[in-house]
Amino acid sequence: VTFLMMPLEIGWAATVSWRAGDAMCRIMAFFRMFGLYLSSFILVCISVDRFYAVLKPFQGRLLDRREKWMLIAAWMGATLCSTPQMVIFHVESHPNITWYLQCVTYNVLPSYAHELTYSIFGMLMMYALPLAVIVYSYSAILIEICRRTSNPGADSITRSSLAFLGKAKIRTLKMTIIIVLVFFICWTPFYVMCVWYWVDRESAMHVDQRVQKGLFLFACTNSCMNPIVYGAFNIRARRTANKVRPRTNTSISHNNSTPTPTPTTETRLPPLEISLKTPE
Repeated sequence: VTFLMMPLEIGWAATVSWRAGDAMCRIMAFFRMFGLYLSSFILVCISVDRFYAVLKPFQGRLLDRREKWMLIAAWMGATLCSTPQMVIFHVESHPNITWYLQCVTYNVLPSYAHELTYSIFGMLMMYALPLAVIVYSYSAILIEICRRTSNPGADSITRSSLAFLGKAKIRTLKMTIIIVLVFFICWTPFYVMCVWYWVDRESAMHVDQRVQKGLFLFACTNSCMNPIVYGAFNIRARRTANKVRPRTNTSISHNNSTPTPTPTTETRLPPLEISLKTPE
């Protein structure tokens, strides 16, 4: 998104016409969507990983293998979803001004129904499906934390863990709201414009092109906001972990002048802390 898609959009807006040839048109059309698909699919992977870490904590041996396969699936899914871009986009010249070239999708899809189907497919895979998975996963996590907090005896959670569960519930709730809101706020205006265009193309075409491109670039900022959100909560989690690390004191024996280390009561980390911490 940072090194391919954004520079492409800036350069394309500066030149207006396409000057890089047909091959580069198809390649950049692929990477234009690839980063966005991958960003959404990685969010899905993180949500599913957290879901299993909290609701299926005894499957720890399978976590590493599951994470690798989910990441492979995310990259393969982004590649498959972006590949049609290389077929649809191509360079064409203006019918009257022949020297004016543009990277467009004209004369490829046989009908408007095919174009609409492809657009709806992109909306479902990049926006609707990831949003549904994110909301479901984090909602299930919050419900599970609330259940364990209200009924600790069923899961043999010690009293020392209850305080953490309260903080974990609040932190997870805040992070859930922020992640969902950021994804929703960044992408919804763009897809509202898309739906408007699909339903009433004539009126939608009167919207300034700069506004339409601005909505698309605003949607792309979701990839910039995700590291900020996860990084902020990861810093908080580390600070919390540092406060509860075990400490040892040294005392002097009466019969021996050699200092003898005497460990204090060990402060054990609650079982859910690791699973609820933000992935590195």
